[in-house]
Parts: sequence; structure tokens; C-alpha cells
Amino acid sequence: MKGRRAIKRKAGIVTDLMLAPLVIGMRVPLLVAEAGADAAGPGSETARAVSEKAAALAEGMAAAQMEIAGAALRFWPELLSGRTPSLMSGVAADRAIQAAMKPAGRKVKANYRRLSSRKG
Repeated sequence: MKGRRAIKRKAGIVTDLMLAPLVIGMRVPLLVAEAGADAAGPGSETARAVSEKAAALAEGMAAAQMEIAGAALRFWPELLSGRTPSLMSGVAADRAIQAAMKPAGRKVKANYRRLSSRKG
């Protein structure tokens, strides 16, 4: 049962990230229009694109660090109970990668929904 949930969680993140090329394709015309406008600073879509990526990166890094910190705290209890510590088995690394990618997947999915409704 636990294995199926992990597979669904991974598949969900991958599915969200597969929308990235579509989001880029929808965003390019907006960015080109902003670049052609006679504005002093970056347009709203450009600023939004940059700030969202920075926020998702920071959130992902923090989530990955929390997973590794949790695995470090569980090291001795896992070892003393006869299990292979998740830091040694690769489970902690897998969880950290998933945690790091989750914010990016959420942002991509939200952008896809926002840009799709904008076109229609």
C-alpha cells in the first residue's frame, strides 16, 4: 500500500512538470509583447515569471533540507532498531528530491491553469 502511494506521488510531480513546455509556449507571446512595449521596467508577466521561479527554488531547497534533517534525526533510531538508515539506503535522497520538485510542479500547474483561462 505504501509503495503505491509513493508511485502516485512521484507520478503526480512528473505529470505537473510535463506541463512546463506548454506553459513556456503560452508565456512566450506575452513576454515578447512585453519586450516590444515601450516600458521602462520589466512587464508584469516577466516579473511574475522570475519571482515565481525564485520562490519555487527557495521553497524546494528548504523542503529538501527539511527531509535530509529529518533523516539525520532518524538515523540512530533506525540503526538501533535493525533497519538500514534512510540516509544510507537512498530513501532520504529520494524523499529530498521529491520534496524539492514539488513546489516547481505546483507552480507549473497553477501557471498552466492561469494561462489557459487567459487565452479563452
